[in-house]
Amino acid sequence: MLTRALNGWRAAPAGAANGERRLASALVWTLAALLALALGLPLLFIFGKSVLDMDDGFVGLANFVQVLDSPGLMRAARHSLWLALTVTALVLPLAFAFAWGLSRSRVWGGGVFRQIALSPLLAPSLMPAISLVYLFGNQGLLKSWLAGASIYGFWGMVLGEAFYTFPHALLILLTALSASDARLYEAGRALGAGALRRFLTITLPGARYGLVSAGLVVFTLVITDFGVPKVVGGDYNVLAVEAFKQVVGQQNFPRGAVVGLMLLLPAVFSFFIERRMARRQQAALSARAVPFSPGRGLWRDLAAWLLLAVISLPLLALLGVGIVASFIKYWPYDLSLTLAHYQFDSVDGGGWSAYFNSLKLAAITAGIGSLLVFAGAYACEKLPAAPLGRALLRFFAMLPMAVPGLVLGLGYVFFFNHPANPLHVLYGGMTLMAACTIAHFYTTAHLTMSTALKQLDGEFEAVAASLKVPFWVTLRRVTLPVCLPALLDVMRYLFVSAMTTLSALIFIASPDNSLAAVAIVTMDDAGDTAAAAAMASLIALSSAAVSLLLLGLERVLGRRGQRWRGRA
Repeated sequence: MLTRALNGWRAAPAGAANGERRLASALVWTLAALLALALGLPLLFIFGKSVLDMDDGFVGLANFVQVLDSPGLMRAARHSLWLALTVTALVLPLAFAFAWGLSRSRVWGGGVFRQIALSPLLAPSLMPAISLVYLFGNQGLLKSWLAGASIYGFWGMVLGEAFYTFPHALLILLTALSASDARLYEAGRALGAGALRRFLTITLPGARYGLVSAGLVVFTLVITDFGVPKVVGGDYNVLAVEAFKQVVGQQNFPRGAVVGLMLLLPAVFSFFIERRMARRQQAALSARAVPFSPGRGLWRDLAAWLLLAVISLPLLALLGVGIVASFIKYWPYDLSLTLAHYQFDSVDGGGWSAYFNSLKLAAITAGIGSLLVFAGAYACEKLPAAPLGRALLRFFAMLPMAVPGLVLGLGYVFFFNHPANPLHVLYGGMTLMAACTIAHFYTTAHLTMSTALKQLDGEFEAVAASLKVPFWVTLRRVTLPVCLPALLDVMRYLFVSAMTTLSALIFIASPDNSLAAVAIVTMDDAGDTAAAAAMASLIALSSAAVSLLLLGLERVLGRRGQRWRGRA
């Protein structure tokens, strides 16, 4: 099959083989240099800025001492830690229960419940906060439920962050529970172990790595999120908002750098814990394992359906209320329908141009980003050239996993906004925002693409090399067609992430290139909550539409790829 795919190419001379190796090495080093520019240098500038004063004079650890002696900043650090721990303790059991209901039962409508649970991924983190304001704010429909308490503060942030982080934990736990050996459960039944005993001795231990990973992801997302605290945080300050105040509000870059490093510490700590757990984790499925498939059980399936319905209801409410409220004339007094809130040009935030800028940014990120990710993964997995360059490329590809978006955005401010940097002209432009977004979400996309490339038999490259066929011919005629479904999956992920992200771009978006997520913050600050809900709804609907389009195309190409591999 490969010979037919490469038909028409003659054996290359020895000189051409040397040129091919040089081209492969140049590709590897170019990609490593691009990632170093987009990730390494901005992060180094955060460290550098933290030891300088306002006039760029070296002061050593004086800025750290000042931050540690600042009661307000240390209180914000304690608030962030307590908020992250509380949300993790709430989300982890709920996400595990939801994953168990989907994977351990034959519940009716499981696919619908799964899509409901993952729907928060399509909306910016400000969406649940705005919905909470409509439900429990000063004019909220359900304000009486709070018995005089306020949604603005700690518990409002807990609810908003729980909605925002739930699908991230669910995806990890679904993967963990899907890797189960049915023979263990059969052995448990044969030994007389009941359902609870099997759950405690087989299911929970088998999912412990997924539980730890999900907990670390939720903890890191909460402690570095900016959107929810900005809308419903009230007087309960957290580090993410303080970093924004120091950099944007007070122009105190050295102190902002120190706060950024404080935000980086939990993410780095979580990253190393996850890596250590990954090394200790044994394969859940051996070559002889039998994949687990739940049998029939009326009462179990009914209990699972009720469980999924109870958890899905608040997820639907927080997403649906924001969308519905964007069409309400004057919540909650005049519930007649209107499109007036979608007249963005009449409110602050950049108007309709902010929405179209987000679409443009998402398209650029998905298009160029997916090609860069594919090239980087291909260089790491399939090119034998430049071992040192490939090692650096792998390092930079995994680095974003340990760097929160807010910290990366700070690095872009300090590096690209420096007057001595020749790339200063890019600051505030679409090119720099696209580069920041690609760098922010690079790791997940890289791992997805690497997994697809690893599934492609290495014999393809071996046969091509024996035929003296250049690697770019094999790439174009064999590798790329087979990996197109995974490439579309990466495009979908990057598009949705670019539409919904806020933390990294809040620092580098300019008034001339405002974005939809940033416009939501501006509208909410100006009191235009309905317009903010309308913009958030547009983001969610646009993300859903493009995601469904790419998903359908991915499935079509996936079936063609399976037939291609079958013939090969």
